[in-house]
Order: sequence, then C-alpha cells, then structure tokens
Amino acid sequence: MLRKIILSVLGVALIIGAIIFANYLIDNKHKPKPVIPKVVKTVLVDTVKNTTIPIVIAANGNLTALQRVELYSEVQGLFITGAKLFKPGQKFNKGETLIRLDASEYYASVQSAKSNLYNSIAAIMPDLRLDFPDVFQKWQTYLNGYDLNKTTPKLPEISGEKENYFITGRGIVSAFYNVKNLEQRLTKYRITAPFSGILTEALVTEGTLVRNGQKLGEFINPSVYEMEVAISKSFANVLKEGEDVTLTSLDHTKTYEGKVSRVNGSIDATTQTITAYIEVKHSDLKEGMYLEANLNAEEVVNAIEIDRNLLLDSQEIYVIKDSLLDVIAVKPAHFSNTSVVLKAVPDGTIILRKPVPGAYAGMHVKAAPNSNETSDSIQ
Repeated sequence: MLRKIILSVLGVALIIGAIIFANYLIDNKHKPKPVIPKVVKTVLVDTVKNTTIPIVIAANGNLTALQRVELYSEVQGLFITGAKLFKPGQKFNKGETLIRLDASEYYASVQSAKSNLYNSIAAIMPDLRLDFPDVFQKWQTYLNGYDLNKTTPKLPEISGEKENYFITGRGIVSAFYNVKNLEQRLTKYRITAPFSGILTEALVTEGTLVRNGQKLGEFINPSVYEMEVAISKSFANVLKEGEDVTLTSLDHTKTYEGKVSRVNGSIDATTQTITAYIEVKHSDLKEGMYLEANLNAEEVVNAIEIDRNLLLDSQEIYVIKDSLLDVIAVKPAHFSNTSVVLKAVPDGTIILRKPVPGAYAGMHVKAAPNSNETSDSIQ
C-alpha cells in the first residue's frame, strides 16, 4: 500500500515537472532574437589622378676606385727605405717614388755598356774622317755631347747607304739598342706614382728582398669612385650614359649624386642582366662602401603608383562604390620592391590607400575622416 502511494507521488511530480518545462520552452520561443550589430570598417582611401610616373630602378653595389693600380715588381732587388713609408693609408703625389730597389750592381753594368758604346764610336772616328768626311762632323758632335751620367742620346741620322753599311758593320747600332734596353730596365728599379692617390695595400716592407713578378701592393685615386650594378635586360634600351643617379648609404642617412658612365654592350647569358657603371665623387666616400642606387629608366604615362600589397593576385584592386568594396581589373606596368605602377584605373576612382585585413567584394566600409585629404591624390 505504501509502495503504491510513493509511485503515485513520483508520477504526479514528473507530470508537473514536464508541464513546467514545456511552458518554459513555449515562453522562450516567442522571445525576439538578439540583434547582432553590423560592423563597418573604417578605411583610408585615395582618389585616383592619373599622371606620368617615372620608373626608378633600384640597384646596389660596392664602390671601387675608378683609377686603381696593382703594383708588381719586374726586377729583383732589395727594398730601400724612401722618403715616405710604404704603408697602407700613405698618400703620394703624382711622380713621387712609391718603391725603390737597390740597383747599384745593375747600374754598374749599364754604365759599362754605355762606355763600350762610346769606345766603339770613338774607334771609327779616324776612318770616318778619311772615308766619310761629309758625315764626320755630326758623329763628332754626338761624341762631344755624350755623357755617361745621362740617358744615352739617339744616334745621328744615317744619311746614305755606304754610311749605313759602315756604321752597322762596326756593331754601333746593335750596341746602341743594347744600351737603351739596359737603361729601360734600370728604370724598373724605381716605381713612381702614376697619379696622386693613396696606398690601400702594402705586401712588402723596407729591407725585403723583392723578387721578379712579386705583387707589392695596391694604389688608388680616392677622388673618383665607380659602382657596378646589374639591371634587368628589359631596361637595356632605355638605360643611357650620362643619366643622373641618386645614391644612398645603407642606413639612408646620406645621399650622393652620380652619373651612369658606361653601359655594357652585352647581356649576361646566365642572369639575363646588363651591367651599368655609375661614377660618383665625394670626399666622404671610401672604397668598398655599400650604396644603393636609384636609376631613372623611363616614364609611364596615364598611370598611378600604389602599395604593392594592394594589388590582388587576380590583377585587380579594391575600389569603393556606395560604401561597399568592389574590384576592378588593372594593368601593372612596373613592379618595385614596395610599389607597383598601374594603368587602366579611371580618374576619380576611390581606392584603398592601405590594405584591409579580411577584405572582400561587397564588404561595408567607411572612409576615415579627411583620409582623402591627408595626402595628395594618388599618382
């Protein structure tokens, strides 16, 4: 009997709970759904104004001295101390001695050869007086002006065939050219500065035995430098000598003005690039300095330049029409590292100035206050 009472109470409780839950569901069904506020992104915009855009080619490279000499020894001898030390950073004026080698032994052999030439000419003078009296005086004048301590003068001009046979047969001509050869080699014991400049490398020191063919150092002119840059072959027809070039330092704190001095006539078959050489002068420049160059290659008419991130992979850009994003097709004319030059964008078109994350066609946007006035119309 008690069991039936308990089961009856539980049944009534379940029925009441079911009724209450059903009423709860009915009440919630009629409640209005919450309204999700529509988010309208604020974007930066620009108004298109087509104009002529100069194409600037970015390139970089290291400076090298336009005038550079690698010093080599053509003779062997002991390096003798000079008026200035042969050390990196040492400056020399044009004509000053860079290196002087001990040539005392070789100088003695040169003097011996010059003396032999003098004796050979003196030995034929009696025969010249008797057999060639008309040419005797010019050879006598040559002997009178002969100085062993000076460069051997040129032999008198031979005027006739008989005189030629006589002089050549006595070995005078061959002796003369032997002396000139020795004198020429004697000058190689002293290396002079071909221009005013600075020593950038010194591989020998005073007292060193210098050998034939040994490299001694490097000498440059620090007033004029040159930078070699590789440009795409597509600009081979527009890159010209004499074009002004703006060079900037690696940290973009200094700028220099240069000019295209030379353009290689051939294209590198491996990289399909053409080499241009930029000449620049400035007291702050040093050899090996890394610079970035901007070369004016050509101009694109009726075009605009925008951030490269604004161009979609489908060759389209976002425009704003009635507060909605839309896309239009464009024609890229030139790409740089950060920007792209576009054609076929009508004047007056409102476009994005900065990329919008998650943008899509039909997206509701709102132009930032005065965003179209904070900068000039995009060109």
